[in-house]
Amino acid sequence: MPTEINPVNAAMTAAEAEAEARKIIADFATSFRDTSPVPVVGSAPPVAQPGRPPMSARAVDDCARMLCASGVIAATGGATTAVLWASGYADPIVVALVFGAPAVLVLALSRLVRRAKDVLPAEHHHHYQGPVYQRHKTVNSASRLWGKTTNNL
Repeated sequence: MPTEINPVNAAMTAAEAEAEARKIIADFATSFRDTSPVPVVGSAPPVAQPGRPPMSARAVDDCARMLCASGVIAATGGATTAVLWASGYADPIVVALVFGAPAVLVLALSRLVRRAKDVLPAEHHHHYQGPVYQRHKTVNSASRLWGKTTNNL
């Protein structure tokens, strides 16, 4: 298929064509970056950034744990395979112990972490605009059998 020549560009000299090409490349390479500080808390909706999709902190932590665990499992499986291949003999009981022990350990640790989660205090974040006064008060109350109640602030 023959290339069509634009009559306007056909009359350009080599120097003009080179200058036009440099101008097009310079326009293409120019970018703008806003360096003004972004407010920490505001009314603007969140915008997804390139890369990993937005996730909660817990999802990010779980993702990192899964990635690390997969590396450990791959290393353990590779080492076990190398030992069994080098020995030339694989006893089924030994194989069951080698592969069963980490699974039992992971199950026990996950149960322990699940129980310990309820012990940790809840995390609270507060954002204030303007003067704020906070008062923390603890009331100790003691009641006796015969009707005496004492409240200490």
